[in-house]
Amino acid sequence: MGADRVAWPDGKDFAFTVFDDTDNATVENVGPVYALLRDLGLRTTKSVWPVSGDGTPSIGGLTCDDPVYRAWTLGLQAEGFEIGYHGASNVTASRPLVAQALERFRDLYGHYPTAMANHSGCEESIYWGPDRVSGIHRAAYNIITRNSRRGGFRGHIDGDPLFWGDLCREKVRYVRNFTYTDIDTLSACPTMPYHDPARPYVNRWFASSEGQTVRAFTAQIAEERQDQLEQRGGACIMYTHFASGFVRDGVVDARFARLMERLARKNGWYVPVSALLDFLAARRDDPDITAGQRRRLERRWLLSKARVGYS
Repeated sequence: MGADRVAWPDGKDFAFTVFDDTDNATVENVGPVYALLRDLGLRTTKSVWPVSGDGTPSIGGLTCDDPVYRAWTLGLQAEGFEIGYHGASNVTASRPLVAQALERFRDLYGHYPTAMANHSGCEESIYWGPDRVSGIHRAAYNIITRNSRRGGFRGHIDGDPLFWGDLCREKVRYVRNFTYTDIDTLSACPTMPYHDPARPYVNRWFASSEGQTVRAFTAQIAEERQDQLEQRGGACIMYTHFASGFVRDGVVDARFARLMERLARKNGWYVPVSALLDFLAARRDDPDITAGQRRRLERRWLLSKARVGYS
């Protein structure tokens, strides 16, 4: 960020939040994590699937059709956590089901989704797979990922039965794309939240920092990295799956808990993803990125992906 060091609200030194992907989540295997975050004064974003679809999901986890889980997420919202959107369901959803899910989300949480992340198990994901990147970077993506689903994500293809791009543009403010190894997400993606004119159905994109599993998350927020984020005055949006090893037999992973306790003692701005992105968006006169800026974001992401293989 250099000379453009951010003046965070209330004299805070840096910003930190989490987007929790709901894959495999139940109240039992993620609830203790949220109890810890609540007690530490950290407020983050918990994504949901609003409805159950037809078929067997490739990745499990509860949807908002489960009454206990639904009530728990409403309780989280009442405590100041943000409820995000991980697509309509944990299986591929037709356009009518997506429309139904967006209305269900609004009915439950009082508004349409603000922050969203695509679900790799659903073919209606928007600008996903090789369509995340442009030009020659698509070939690089296919080689790195050994992609066998070219053209398999179709939510942005007008006329396709799975198209819902117009609904995304109308009802969703922010969508996640690239994930980086730097704890300072804003340093890796200084233009976020940005609009990509080549992908018009998404209003604004945001990036994240790698932390898919408890092992990856704790490596990312290790003591020296926390201090680095603080010294830079940066912003971190961790992307994770709290259902991936953070809780065992009802107990939160000890190192994760210690690191989060250490982080919470710092003078950070701990707000949900959308609050952070709204603040950053207000600082930008023009949300559009140039083709050159996008190439740099893509190249950095692909190099990181080739090394560590995250999403």
